[in-house]
Amino acid sequence: MASPANSIPDTALGLSRDEVILLRQHQHVALSQHGGSNRASNASSQGRLLLDPGSLQALAYHFDRLMGAIQQRMHLLNQQTQISTAAAAGHAADAMAHADREIARFHEIMRQLDELEREFDKVRHIRDIVKGFRGRVESLERRF
Repeated sequence: MASPANSIPDTALGLSRDEVILLRQHQHVALSQHGGSNRASNASSQGRLLLDPGSLQALAYHFDRLMGAIQQRMHLLNQQTQISTAAAAGHAADAMAHADREIARFHEIMRQLDELEREFDKVRHIRDIVKGFRGRVESLERRF
């Protein structure tokens, strides 16, 4: 089969294997949307890129639309990322505020425990003094 006129091998473009495959797919899609499906199929099956003005214009238009759709999707994903980040930051702020309240509550409990321990030590000391007096009083009563 003869090479289509106004075409070059798509491997001559300096593209990677994956990029060549992608170019062939998009050439086929672009030209099928503009009524050149048979020419695109023939060129792709022969590993060639059509260079005529109509084919190149259709391919450029297709890539412009594709890039616009990709940019739109990227913009949407960026917005969703910002929303997600803001929500996560809000949740983190709520969690930190809750943690701060619990830490303050813990400190208050510890303060009260320390106070109770001091009170306990005072009462124990007084109790020991009272026991000592009682022991002395009992000892004096036994003497008399």
